[in-house]
Amino acid sequence: QVQLVESGGGLVQPGDSLRLSCAPSGRTWSRYTMGWFRQAPGKERDFVAAIDWSGGPKLYADSVKGRFTISRDNAKNTVYLQMNSLRSEDTAVYFCATSYQFSTSAVEYNNWGQGTQVTVSS
Repeated sequence: QVQLVESGGGLVQPGDSLRLSCAPSGRTWSRYTMGWFRQAPGKERDFVAAIDWSGGPKLYADSVKGRFTISRDNAKNTVYLQMNSLRSEDTAVYFCATSYQFSTSAVEYNNWGQGTQVTVSS
């Protein structure tokens, strides 16, 4: 079982940037698709971005296209989510997760981190 740990969340103002990181403990995960999801209070967990194990193909939710960038460094066993031009509606707990499928569906992901809070507020 891969345990994932997210970091990099915080309180920022609209228009600011943050970079989230996700690293596993335990065995390496280089053959997994890595995904980022987010969950705002009272809402369902939504897909944000995914990157396949090679670091090539990427998927983004329409709401973050052009603002967020997912990347991974398999040598460091770390996946990143660079978030630019943040908006209040980006406020949520952000989770990373692993999957054997290149997918936007949370049901395809089987290992989840505990999440990191991102709050965008003036």
